[in-house]
Amino acid sequence: MLKGFFNVPDPINEPIKSYAPGSPERTSLQAALADARGKQIDIPMYIGSDEVRTDTKLPLSPPHDHKHLLGHFHEGDASHVEQAIQAALGAKFAWENMHWEQRAAIFLKAAELIAGPYRDKLNAATMLGQSKNAFQAEIDSACEIIDFLRFNVQYMTEIYAQQPPKNDQGVWNRVEHRPLEGFIFALTPFNFTAIAGNLPTAPAMMGNTVVWKPAYTQIYSANVLMEIFKEAGVPDGVINLIYVHGPEAGEVIFKHPDFAGIHFTGSTGVFQTIWKTIGENIHKYKTYPRIVGETGGKDFVIAHKSAHPKAVATALARGAFEYQGQKCSAASRAYIPSNLWEEVKDFLVSDLESMKMGGTEDFGNFINAVIDEKSFDKITGYIEEAKATEGVEVIAGGTFDKSTGYFIAPTVLLVQDPMYKTMQEEIFGPVLTIYVYNAEHFEEALELVDQTSPYALTGAVFSQDRYAIELATVKLRHAAGNFYVNDKPTGAVVGQQPFGGARASGTNDKAGSMINLLRWVSPRTIKETFVSPKNYRYPFLEEDN
Repeated sequence: MLKGFFNVPDPINEPIKSYAPGSPERTSLQAALADARGKQIDIPMYIGSDEVRTDTKLPLSPPHDHKHLLGHFHEGDASHVEQAIQAALGAKFAWENMHWEQRAAIFLKAAELIAGPYRDKLNAATMLGQSKNAFQAEIDSACEIIDFLRFNVQYMTEIYAQQPPKNDQGVWNRVEHRPLEGFIFALTPFNFTAIAGNLPTAPAMMGNTVVWKPAYTQIYSANVLMEIFKEAGVPDGVINLIYVHGPEAGEVIFKHPDFAGIHFTGSTGVFQTIWKTIGENIHKYKTYPRIVGETGGKDFVIAHKSAHPKAVATALARGAFEYQGQKCSAASRAYIPSNLWEEVKDFLVSDLESMKMGGTEDFGNFINAVIDEKSFDKITGYIEEAKATEGVEVIAGGTFDKSTGYFIAPTVLLVQDPMYKTMQEEIFGPVLTIYVYNAEHFEEALELVDQTSPYALTGAVFSQDRYAIELATVKLRHAAGNFYVNDKPTGAVVGQQPFGGARASGTNDKAGSMINLLRWVSPRTIKETFVSPKNYRYPFLEEDN
């Protein structure tokens, strides 16, 4: 426990509401959904103290009902990126010199606003704008963003409390954890409202000012987050929300001398391009920028011959198909031993047959739509190619329809070749590929898992044999930044399983931990001597008597 003025409220994970039939939270969320669907909103950019509107207005629609209009957002251009940078730089002095307790109070208030009066509004926006069912929205746009805010305040205080050991008399050594010099660029994805909220607020909490560009397909809920941040007391210019095409934003940001860092979640290809661009412009910056990114995944489940078939099937059903597989942690390749395969297949197919698919407003639907037409076309392209490929069998799903919404049935492929493309490439949709291995060749299967994909984000092993678990833990040490034993590879909880991976999956700076916040400070060591020496001569220079 931190003592004295470092004592902040102990963070606890926000309890997950059930939304069961007859529950008060179900009734209130349904009302929030009806209210949001019943009106069209006009969404501006937020730059400094201004709500910025332009002549270019783009529509927002639910992915599961793309003919319905939720509203419009105002798209910006390079001039708005420059305005946002100047607003961030203009707000920087006052913000970084604000006492840390005041910054902490702002973000703790934001957490309480989400936990209370804004919970339904933010969840409804996530359900409609990103096609998440009630439970997926609850664990994301309520619980996880609340946890990020509360736990990050705790980690911030722990960082500030890290000081040198007690000093000799007459000397005081201390460390100042300064914010970075310049502005931070937060580039956020569509699939998690919590990530979209955490990427700008984590650096801001440490005294940095931010230019935030969300994915266009997440703007509907990003607007609600910004409303919450403003009500919580985030000063003008500290977080600036802009809607500009990525390359256009990058052209301004990555050439700016005050660019100090990027907080990113998105594709590996985009992140590698950003890294290369920063390197090419390194001579232009006042400081070496911090590059923090969580990127792709080709996450695995491997079962040992001792595993429980039903547990494996349940992990696959949930891990691969919750939120239509649009999680960087989603199970997308599985290795099942030959002795368990028939049972696992029967359980899995039975589970998939019972899943209902449709809009998020019907709480009986487990499967909803993928995010947009571009994603739909990419995912269904993989399915169509698999259907035409010898040695690949579609054992579940394989159907799709985009006439009303971007719906793809949960699809399971069985491959004879463990190096088939859907075992290696990130699809980011409801497609799971399974390879059945000889049950007596577990160690060889582990080597296959480790070597098949360039990614290393999440993975899971199922076994009742402790020696097998230990072997998998050692053999797969570098194959996953989040490793699960007898559980699905999704659902990391802030404060319990800090999230991130290495290899092609990112810099592994662990969102939801002190490790991440340390990336947004630049320590300064201060030594103060109270009575300064006034003679250069050390004792060894004295002559012998």
